Amino acid sequence: QVQLVESGGGAVQAGGSLRLSCAASWRTFSSSAMAWFRQAPGKEREFVASISRNGGSTVYADSVKGRFTISRDNAQMTVYLQMNSLKPDDTAVYYCAGAQAYYSPGRISTMYRYWGQGTQVTVSS
Repeated sequence: QVQLVESGGGAVQAGGSLRLSCAASWRTFSSSAMAWFRQAPGKEREFVASISRNGGSTVYADSVKGRFTISRDNAQMTVYLQMNSLKPDDTAVYYCAGAQAYYSPGRISTMYRYWGQGTQVTVSS
């Protein structure tokens, strides 16, 4: 059974840091582009960052560029999101997403096949 399990969320003050992890369970993980999305209360889910199969290419939303870093460890079947200089506007449920093997969905959430359950990130001012 395919699973994505996020961890690392929590509550921090503005300016702080958190590192999210997403553990995957499907055997073609190393062939799958991965991404992080987030959804704040009353807002639509939005793209945060994506990473290519081998980690050589990353894309970020303008709102997080320079503050967040996405990475992956294919041997550990895990993708990470390092979040620095957090702002109250970063408060949201963060979701890990995985694409079908060899697809490159980029920023389009509907093109991702696998989703985690989400982890809450709360940033206070």
